[in-house]
Amino acid sequence: MSRAYKYVSELWRKKQSDVMRFLQRVRCWEYRQHPSIVRVTHPTRPDKARRLGYKAKQGYVVYRVRVRRGGRKRPVPKGIVYGKPTNQGVTQLKFQRSKRSVAEERAGRKLGGLKVLNSYWINEVCPVGHLHSTPLRLIFNRTMN
Repeated sequence: MSRAYKYVSELWRKKQSDVMRFLQRVRCWEYRQHPSIVRVTHPTRPDKARRLGYKAKQGYVVYRVRVRRGGRKRPVPKGIVYGKPTNQGVTQLKFQRSKRSVAEERAGRKLGGLKVLNSYWINEVCPVGHLHSTPLRLIFNRTMN
């Protein structure tokens, strides 16, 4: 079994290969058809999921979460800001939290009865254009040990 995991992890390490590029493009289209938080039957990357604590038994569920990529715009009406010039930026602001933590928080808020165990990156949907989003796989532990 470890040989299979080694093969899968090797595939994921070479993301620019023809096989992975094709797979990611197909999955990219598929992910766009689903809502932003959706439950999946099994992990896309079983090797990574197991390394992060997933076990294929009752009590562990996997969700895919989509998060928009890109910078953060300051929510000010019509771009009117007050105060010193150093605080007057509107567009080129960087959000202080990672996409991963945002995804974990959103999923945790939606699925209140579950506890987030871990998460990992699976794809970047639509690398060109305005619909940038990063799906992450979230592993939940339903049973409190």
